[in-house]
Amino acid sequence: MKIIAVIPARYASTRFPAKLMQDLGGKTVIQRTYQAAVNTRLFYDVFVVTDSILIYDEIITNGGKAIMSIAAHESGSDRIAEAVENLDVDIVVNVQGDEPFINTKPLAELLDVFRNDFDKKVDLASLMFEIKDTAEIENPNNVKVVTDQNGFALYFSRSVIPYPRDINAGVRYMKHIGIYAFRKQALLDFYRLPMKSLEASEKLEQLRYLEFGKRIKMVETNQGSIGIDTPEDLEKARKLI
Repeated sequence: MKIIAVIPARYASTRFPAKLMQDLGGKTVIQRTYQAAVNTRLFYDVFVVTDSILIYDEIITNGGKAIMSIAAHESGSDRIAEAVENLDVDIVVNVQGDEPFINTKPLAELLDVFRNDFDKKVDLASLMFEIKDTAEIENPNNVKVVTDQNGFALYFSRSVIPYPRDINAGVRYMKHIGIYAFRKQALLDFYRLPMKSLEASEKLEQLRYLEFGKRIKMVETNQGSIGIDTPEDLEKARKLI
């Protein structure tokens, strides 16, 4: 099974423009993310796919592999699908460009989903971890996910799901970590499908997969991600470095 990692890297970010080119301990955020993905040793190859010549040159100049997007894209999945359409791969892992502190263990667990999926019932897999703080649960920047009894995603939302009408029901709130592993065909199918109302409303691309019947296996981890969405996040990351 041939597995690669692709890091979608858009220069223009709504909340924090040019964040991927910010300095993080002597290297840019995107360079640290790329190197962290390589260092996991889980992938046959690692690519950055970008719409920015600045990001492209940053990766190439530092000895990495990058692909320039040809078309404009609404989502990271679209950008990745274009990049891998003609590559000979089985599983594609989407690593977020603004998450330079990649942890190998949950990624390995994600890939094990496909190694154990002998009947090929899983179209894509992703990560989640439990959150308990009320402010974290109510924060719309934290995407929540609910699953069925077999760990397949039922819905993702920026809202509080499920709604705690009965606070003694024993509900666990799971935060979605935006790292995905796709079967290549599921990714190409996504590329050709239109955005529908749920995805448009929540601005969550994973809802397109659910709206068109794709099965997303969620893997629980106890290791949350550290993303850089704001200048404040960048300062925290610099302290961690």
